[in-house]
Amino acid sequence: MNSIMSLQWLRRSGKFLAGAVLTLTAFGIWVVPTYSTPVGELIAKKMMELEASQERWIQIDLKNQRLIAWEGGTQVYAIVISTGKGSTPTRPGIFNIQTKLAKSRMRGADYDVPNVPYVMFYEGNYAIHGAFWHRRFGTPVSHGCVNVAVNHARWLFDWASVGTPVVIND
Repeated sequence: MNSIMSLQWLRRSGKFLAGAVLTLTAFGIWVVPTYSTPVGELIAKKMMELEASQERWIQIDLKNQRLIAWEGGTQVYAIVISTGKGSTPTRPGIFNIQTKLAKSRMRGADYDVPNVPYVMFYEGNYAIHGAFWHRRFGTPVSHGCVNVAVNHARWLFDWASVGTPVVIND
């Protein structure tokens, strides 16, 4: 397994370590320090902190293809979603909504969709957004974004604000 494939395997397997400094050795092998905390532990800790607060936050459950809107430890909304397919997975982690747009054009190597509704970017080009082009919610089909039925996307868009935490777990 080459070093790029190793990094991809680590990321997909959930074994990628948050805060780790990766070092490429002279032998072409990436080294991960042993003092880093696994992402899963950081996610679990963050979820416990948010549940103990009164803060609004969004949980994306990749395994069960569910999005849950929380206010502290109280679930206020739960829906079936579609996250990234195997070749373009949705990455677990702790994020915050960075930008909200009522409509946006989504483009990639093999897609170009204008007027995507209720877009909330949480990291780079990754977003929670309405999807009018499919009804396969509950199945990973996206290019890494979190696809939500348009009516649910509108509710989330109105409920969440810039800065709202987004916790994505396996």
